[in-house]
Amino acid sequence: MKPKSIIILKGPIGAGKTSFVQGIGQGLRIKESITSPTFALSHHYASGSMHLIHMDLYRIENSLSARELFIEEEEELEINNGLLIIEWPELIEPILEIYWEIEINYAYKKGRNFNVYQPKSSKNL
Repeated sequence: MKPKSIIILKGPIGAGKTSFVQGIGQGLRIKESITSPTFALSHHYASGSMHLIHMDLYRIENSLSARELFIEEEEELEINNGLLIIEWPELIEPILEIYWEIEINYAYKKGRNFNVYQPKSSKNL
């Protein structure tokens, strides 16, 4: 991923969305422990090779609140040249222009299945 990339993660509860973000954090050599931002709504990690913003919109009930939070974090993304990963993005997906989509689902017997969808445009990626 290049700086200013946005990734949305979809999948059922417990599918491994936050674990996936932890793996990205390891790849970015982030020193802090990456935890779910379900209650905080977003966490920022600046100790790695790229600034990481991890959002979770699970508890947000309306699209206006979700959009306001997204706009704030998008500004941080621009300032810090980072990577923005969003769990439960359904409320803001209509306003996103360019993003990677990753679906994580339970595999038949064990493990996970990942579907990765490229952005509609390669602008800024």
